[in-house]
Amino acid sequence: MGRATTREDLQDNKDTAFTWEVKANDSTYHQQFREKGFLCWRKRKYQTNGIHTAKYNIFSFLPRNLYEQFHRVSNLYFLLIVILQSIPEISTLPWITLFIPLLLLLLIRAIRDLVDDVGRHRSDNAINNRPCQMLIGKSFKWRKWKDLCVGDVVCLTRDSIVPADLFLLASTEPNSLCYVETADIDGETNLKFRQALAVTHHELISPKTMAAFNGTVICEDPNSRMHQFVGSLEWNGRKYALDIGNLLLRGSKIRNTDACYGLVIYAGFDTKIMKNCGNIHLKRTKIDLFMNKLVVLIFLLIMVVSLVLSLGFWLQAHEFRDKHYYVPAGHAKGPFVDFFLIFWAFLILLSVMIPMAMFIISEFIYLGNSAFINWDLKMYYAPHDVPAKARSTSLNDYLGQVQYVFSDKTGTLTQNIMSFKKCCIDGRIYGPDNEDKTFPKENPYLWNEFADGKLSFFNKELLSLVRTKQDKVVQEFWRLLAICHTVMVQEVDNQLLYQAASPDEEALVTAARNFGYVFLSRTQDSITVVELGEERVYEVLALMDFNSDRKRMSVLVRTPEGSICLYTKGADTVIFERLYKRGVIEANTERILSAFTEQTLRTLCLAYKEVEESAYQQWQPQHEKASTQLQDRAKALQQVYSDMEQGLQLLGVTAIEDKLQDGVPDTISSLKKGNMKVWVLTGDKQETAVNIGFACQLLTDDMLILEARDVNIILDSYGEHSKLVRTPKRSLRFQLQNEVAMVISGEFLDHLLVSLRKEPRAVIQSEAEDKARQELSAIRRFSMMWWSLGTSLSSRRSKRKRKNESPEARRERAFVELASRCQAVICCRVTPKQKALIVALVKKYQKAVTLAIGDGANDVNMIKTADIGVGLAGQEGMQAVQNSDYALGQFCFLQRLLLVHGRWSYMRICKFLRYFFYKTVASLVGQIWFAFYSGFSAQPLYEGWFLALFNLLYSTLPVLYMGLFEQDVSDTQSLRMPELYVAGQKNELFNYWVFSKAIIHGLFTSLVNFFLTLWITCDTAGPNSLSDYQSFAVVVAFSSLLSITIEVMLVIRYWTFLFLGTLLVSLGSYFVLTYATQSLWAYQLVPKTFPFLYVLHSVLSKAPFLLVVLLNVAVNTLPILALRMFHHMLRKPRFKEQVEAFPSEVSEEPMPQFRRESRVRRSSYAFSHREGYGNLITQGTSLRRPHGEGSDTNVPSGTEIEEVLPSTPREPRKISFMMSQRPQLRSRAPSQDSQMSSTLSLASTPDPDPGHSGNQPAATNRPLTGQGWLSEDSSLPFAEAEAPVLERSSLPWDKSSGGWAQGLWQKASVPNQVAIETSPSQTQESLSELPMETESESLEREPSPMEWLPVSSEGQLSPPLGEQAPVGTKGQVSPNTGQPVSRRPDPRDKGAEPFTLSNKSGST
Repeated sequence: MGRATTREDLQDNKDTAFTWEVKANDSTYHQQFREKGFLCWRKRKYQTNGIHTAKYNIFSFLPRNLYEQFHRVSNLYFLLIVILQSIPEISTLPWITLFIPLLLLLLIRAIRDLVDDVGRHRSDNAINNRPCQMLIGKSFKWRKWKDLCVGDVVCLTRDSIVPADLFLLASTEPNSLCYVETADIDGETNLKFRQALAVTHHELISPKTMAAFNGTVICEDPNSRMHQFVGSLEWNGRKYALDIGNLLLRGSKIRNTDACYGLVIYAGFDTKIMKNCGNIHLKRTKIDLFMNKLVVLIFLLIMVVSLVLSLGFWLQAHEFRDKHYYVPAGHAKGPFVDFFLIFWAFLILLSVMIPMAMFIISEFIYLGNSAFINWDLKMYYAPHDVPAKARSTSLNDYLGQVQYVFSDKTGTLTQNIMSFKKCCIDGRIYGPDNEDKTFPKENPYLWNEFADGKLSFFNKELLSLVRTKQDKVVQEFWRLLAICHTVMVQEVDNQLLYQAASPDEEALVTAARNFGYVFLSRTQDSITVVELGEERVYEVLALMDFNSDRKRMSVLVRTPEGSICLYTKGADTVIFERLYKRGVIEANTERILSAFTEQTLRTLCLAYKEVEESAYQQWQPQHEKASTQLQDRAKALQQVYSDMEQGLQLLGVTAIEDKLQDGVPDTISSLKKGNMKVWVLTGDKQETAVNIGFACQLLTDDMLILEARDVNIILDSYGEHSKLVRTPKRSLRFQLQNEVAMVISGEFLDHLLVSLRKEPRAVIQSEAEDKARQELSAIRRFSMMWWSLGTSLSSRRSKRKRKNESPEARRERAFVELASRCQAVICCRVTPKQKALIVALVKKYQKAVTLAIGDGANDVNMIKTADIGVGLAGQEGMQAVQNSDYALGQFCFLQRLLLVHGRWSYMRICKFLRYFFYKTVASLVGQIWFAFYSGFSAQPLYEGWFLALFNLLYSTLPVLYMGLFEQDVSDTQSLRMPELYVAGQKNELFNYWVFSKAIIHGLFTSLVNFFLTLWITCDTAGPNSLSDYQSFAVVVAFSSLLSITIEVMLVIRYWTFLFLGTLLVSLGSYFVLTYATQSLWAYQLVPKTFPFLYVLHSVLSKAPFLLVVLLNVAVNTLPILALRMFHHMLRKPRFKEQVEAFPSEVSEEPMPQFRRESRVRRSSYAFSHREGYGNLITQGTSLRRPHGEGSDTNVPSGTEIEEVLPSTPREPRKISFMMSQRPQLRSRAPSQDSQMSSTLSLASTPDPDPGHSGNQPAATNRPLTGQGWLSEDSSLPFAEAEAPVLERSSLPWDKSSGGWAQGLWQKASVPNQVAIETSPSQTQESLSELPMETESESLEREPSPMEWLPVSSEGQLSPPLGEQAPVGTKGQVSPNTGQPVSRRPDPRDKGAEPFTLSNKSGST
């Protein structure tokens, strides 16, 4: 952090213009800049912090919603028909009969979209109105997020959410460190640290100085790269480099930091998280898109039929009029005009072939199925009171066609809770006695006053060994856990509060605490542990931190007895390589590790060794030399660490459980059985993601896991050997023999996702690729693997299209084909935008239905991009839910959502559409047949009211019941047989073939009803004859209605009373309304509107007519029923033959099995720790000065110490921490008095008397790291500054107590009535920071003259060593400096008054 801009940074950002200029505290400067917008409109370059994710506003709702609705071809078709019906010359039906249903359909969909958008508006308002403290004038005042602008200075307190992308100016932590949690950004819950520049940390010490801050930040334009930032600060004629370590990203949460101050760099939609959120996409289901195609197809068929019928009218018009002179000649305007008008008349008459009622009823079906999801109590999560909710009502059928599931990890698959599950000590397993998760009636840790009661692990035997102190290995095991870590500790309300960089470390240190080995406190070079009631202080000689290459951490300490020990914990793969022997215990431990691995526990191996004094003295200069090396420092340190970490003795293994959510393995297993591919996209590191993959059974031990390097070799070899790739059929056959998984990183995807990225592609580091290309043998091996996996593109694309593809697009396609053949894919260290790009990549090349599920803001873009977005109401906020289509409480509910509700919804809507097309064709195609007998005059066959009410009432309720309540199998059977889900993925229930069968079936029914009735009654006459037009029309209509009613009874799987009720209501409404429209009263009222007088009554009262209707129904039903039974009988044996023949086909030509050369045992190491915390501790950067060390605490004068210390004798054993008070001492600056310097020297780092030997620590005369003093020439580096040498003879070693006789290490109780005065002397303190190991080129920081401390209980902040002021209240004047007593900016002042703190004498 704060490092100089390197050549690589400039090269990586060569396509990014550094034109973003931010001036602090100058809002008018940024308002003058404009950018070109739409047409002549120019928008502001620097946006405000308000966000608006809703689609509509008051002015845009109506036009935009209508624009979106008329993207549906069906709505355009209905609008055309309404316009045609309004023309009297060609109208065959009143225009109002279609206009009102169309208006109703548009209104229903508009209300649905409005309700969804109102939720977005509420979410935006809640976010924009969050409070924050903004610098106004010379004080901080409360304002809303939306009021922030670029260049504003804001103050954030503990647990606050960062409102914009901020450049960190300062914080109350030492050296202006700031700890943040980025779970909402990258899914990681371990703490990350950010640090301000030294110059801002020193100078910006009060609201007054912050208000006067006029620095300018020049950086890259807003972009979506979450982990990259390059810029510079120009201030007071100097330039300072900035990187991502100086930036607080919007959405991150402040942790373990009382207050921090930042300058707004990016606001609103310019922030990195909003750049990753993406836009709202209009989601359309496959059936919806397919219906658009069918509407176009049906419309073209209607056009063709209308044209043919019009042509028939034109040819037969004259002959027909001569024979049938009684027909009125309404179209006598010329042959061509008559042809034109008849064409449109037929088009309107046949427009009912695309029934609007189908679209209206489908909206109610979608709404009903959504309500069933909301009402499902089996998807209700009681602990958090979260029911399932369908936020979108138009995607239910899509839930039954999902092929790819993209899932987040943290908070989605896991609970993000680490629990100490088991341990192995000296080759023996100690598991929990309470396997049934029942805790003993009496708390087994009551004997330990430091126990926090949070440890669920309990083993009586192990606890007995610990308390009896009989087993040295057990003691060293727990001692290692209490010492070897980077955990920080605070004392809050007389309780120890651990602040860990990862949940793993917190779980381990907490377990040691409950077993009596309590981590109490730490300084820069010491760590205090209470071991079974005895306080012991260990001198830290070296702290060797974790990193991704080392996979281990070590601490070299000097014990109170004077011996030197090295404690190491890490991955089994690296620890076992460094053991001094491999005996029976080590072999047994390896078998135990295998057992822990099978249980998917996260393991760490613990080891230690005793280091000889001579060996340490030989190693220490090497370590110091490597620590100060300017080039290749990290590499040199790793080599020095490795030299020390040899010849270890194995202590044991810890097993931590990263708790999965309930039912995750079963859910993933069911989804895989349902032919769904599950991809895990996470921001966590690879080891953690792979461990969770095994835990949720996404990965198995017999899988071949391809990593990024392997995938690159395969993709490269594909380009060279693509001509040798087998056909897809043969390749798929061999794929069944290979269990393959893929694990890749965000860096790999950054090089791959080119065609979908809008931003410049990052410069590819070709070193690894060049090395991979040189491995010709590996290329040949993986090219054969590519052959066996069968990722052939020849069947997917024509040669011409493949030639037109760019090399990047061809590589993307090859990657997707390869990934689609894998049983599992895990993408780790991916950004939110990369998650969305992966989903888009699969949609682009696989044309598959995708579902994304997550619980945090980092998943929003992925949720929006996927065809279906599912949000979990988890611990990371509600942003995922607010942007999702469906909301759930747990991941396991996804199984029921897809396999039950999704499959049912898809099956219901498919049956509904198939049946609706059938009944429409069966009833209304008779109009076409009638045209051949009506002179092609476009005269309707049926009564007008029958046409108007047929689809709205007479046949509506049964089909509505089908769409809402139809079930082929129960929900229990759906969950037991996930294989049933495959039908939706293959579009088996509704496709062109199913549609064609429905049309053919409808044509058959219409032909039977029309021509059978016509042939029976064509030569009859008399009162029982059907030769009149009205009786014939009623018989055909009644036969059609009964035929389609019998069909729906056969299609429905279960007859219920509700279903029978819908049949009775539908048929009853037909009889009642038909009798009403054919009554004498209606005929007398409007004869032209109600021309059919008592026709139905006449038909039903005569037996011949009823026999004709019965015959029509029988001929329509019996052949179809027989055909279905015959097809059902032949279907099962043929399926069995295919299943039996399949294995033999696979085994005809076996391919060689490829397996990775791997160890016998898989490592279960997955420690979520971030590198860098060790440096913060060893440099003292993250530490507030402990009691008695001359930086951040007030130290009394020498006389006062002599008065206080004798009253608090040292009692190192059996201390009671909770009952005693720690000395509340504030450090003082050393005066010119030599006695004060001597006292502070003793308090800082006590060394033993040179006369003592044996168990006494070796004396070292090295300078005090981080707690010495600079000489008067402050320009000298710290290494050259003189530091006081310890007076070793003044503190004799007490062998009986195992510690120093007197000193500031002891736990003393200071009476509250003792007033500790301060010394007026002032001097400057040095922090002696070493550069952080972030880059090979580091920026050395200048020593800090002060430390920012948190506000005390009285509202005052302790001034640093160089700024001691007399204790007093606000408004008092220091008698020493003559300046007002000042204090640190306190966020709790809320802008009441400006307050200042000077860091130079005489300044404010």
